[in-house]
Amino acid sequence: MEAFVTEQEVAWLERRVGRLHARQRLGIEHYREKRIFGQGLNFFHLENWYSIHSLIRNSLRLAGLHGRGRRNARQIQVRHNRVAIPRLPASFDGFTILHLSDLHLDMSDDLPRVLAERVVDLEYDLCLITGDFRARTFGPWQPAVEGVRLLRRALSGRVLAVLGNHDTLRMTRPLEELGIGLLFNEWHAEERGEERIHVVGVDDPHFYRAHNLEKAFAGVPADGVAILLAHSPEIYRHAAYAGADLMLAGHTHGGQICLPGGIPLLCNARTPRALCAGAWRFETMQGYTSSGSGVCIVDVRLNCPPEVTLHTLHCAPPP
Repeated sequence: MEAFVTEQEVAWLERRVGRLHARQRLGIEHYREKRIFGQGLNFFHLENWYSIHSLIRNSLRLAGLHGRGRRNARQIQVRHNRVAIPRLPASFDGFTILHLSDLHLDMSDDLPRVLAERVVDLEYDLCLITGDFRARTFGPWQPAVEGVRLLRRALSGRVLAVLGNHDTLRMTRPLEELGIGLLFNEWHAEERGEERIHVVGVDDPHFYRAHNLEKAFAGVPADGVAILLAHSPEIYRHAAYAGADLMLAGHTHGGQICLPGGIPLLCNARTPRALCAGAWRFETMQGYTSSGSGVCIVDVRLNCPPEVTLHTLHCAPPP
């Protein structure tokens, strides 16, 4: 692991996220750097197969869709989602969250600027990011951090985030130095006067399976409102029974390349199709899976526009 990460970096990460968490995640990252197939936790990752990039791109060119798909990928929509929470403290009625996901900021040079221009004039109380700052699942991560540097100047107030399956733990320190508060199976309290809500974040549950809901919710009152950040919606059942009121996720890109009507060709998550994009509900928990603002494998989108989402919290009316 010496060539992959220095002992000084390991020591800092062990202090930040815990010895076992740091060692396990860094070990898996080091292992995956060299492999496409048989990566231990998941057998195959499409984004690591270089030939598929050219195949998809050339197929789209032959179909006359490549140029349109690239333009679509840069036309980021602002979606609005109203969330009524029965036990929401009155002071948080109207509290607005800007939700970003799957930024993949190093996929193309212009994408950080396009995203920054889209969010700079939005009004919200808190920004939450559900992972995948980087385009590839291996290799250099510094270009993605530089993209975050540009984006952070366009974001106002507090920004909290979790890492995705494309991200490396080595990004933790530079991201936090840019003012991105990362949650590794931890929670943060947003306060208004004497009232509060809790933002709970777990590390990537898709590839690394580094999520720990028991640790993440430790200290969150049973009657406290909890908003859970997870890169992928795959842990929705456990999240609901853990007491989350709202779960925000991403990872799926909504399919990115979809059939007319937004029907995804691939969801890329072990969840029902209904949870692959937009608002959903499981038991008493509400959820939202962002289609993401970025792109993966190829910088195109078809029948699935990129998005940023404004979630507005409201006190639910009495029954």
